Amino acid sequence: MIKSKEWYEIAWEYAALVIGPMIAVAGINIFLAPHVIAPGGLSGFTIVVNKLLNIPMDITYLVLNIPLLIIAFKLLGKELVIKTTIATIAFSFALRFETSQIVTNDLLMSTILGGMINGTGVGLVIKYGGTTGGTDLIGSILNRISPRIKISTGMLIVDLFVVVLAGFSEKKIEIALYSAIAAYITSRFIDMVLEGPKTSKTFYIITNKPNEIGEKIMSELGRGITVFKAMGMYTKEDKEVLMCVVNRREFVRVKEIIQERDEKAFVIVNRSLEVLGEGFTSIK
Repeated sequence: MIKSKEWYEIAWEYAALVIGPMIAVAGINIFLAPHVIAPGGLSGFTIVVNKLLNIPMDITYLVLNIPLLIIAFKLLGKELVIKTTIATIAFSFALRFETSQIVTNDLLMSTILGGMINGTGVGLVIKYGGTTGGTDLIGSILNRISPRIKISTGMLIVDLFVVVLAGFSEKKIEIALYSAIAAYITSRFIDMVLEGPKTSKTFYIITNKPNEIGEKIMSELGRGITVFKAMGMYTKEDKEVLMCVVNRREFVRVKEIIQERDEKAFVIVNRSLEVLGEGFTSIK
């Protein structure tokens, strides 16, 4: 039986989809945008467009996300798109309060603080089942169209383009380098909010409902499952142990799937130092 969430859990999830973007944009508006430091993604792209064409960041962000959301609605899960739409609107609204006032002239300090705050906010959104649009959606859409293209690859391509564009807009290679640092720090803090510094986790799931849990993980997340035959030493009962490896975005969802289908499951989660093979880093 699938356990339904309590009203306050649902309320907090959707509140986080608004609070997260507010936190993220605070890092952008206060520390990054005044120096044209673009932390990758569409949020970074809006900073560059604002500098070059003087178009408000909120308008650029919302306009660029609309076609992505339409495509995602057809290719990705309905719940993900709904939550992403809420987070995207909140993100765009917060961008309206951009400021040209420079809090500090120290570019490195602005880069570090902006990346930390931005990553914390984005991580909060992802933790509760949404995205802030942009590169997450682009990567997911490309992966769904061609499974050979990893989500991380699609995100990296966009981030690199934005970082180079930021340096070009200011005609300073230093800005491009600071933008790359901001993008890296943002990514690290997203990881820390979700599950700590490691991006991959290995689940060992001992459950009486292996088929329900395994099939849901495979169908929804596209991750492979390995089944081990085992026996409980005390009960002498035969058990099936599911093993799967997931990335940062999938970590929280796997725990939800297990909880929804078998609250009595025994679960072990290990940090994976390195994962090689399909869906992760190539062995070559």
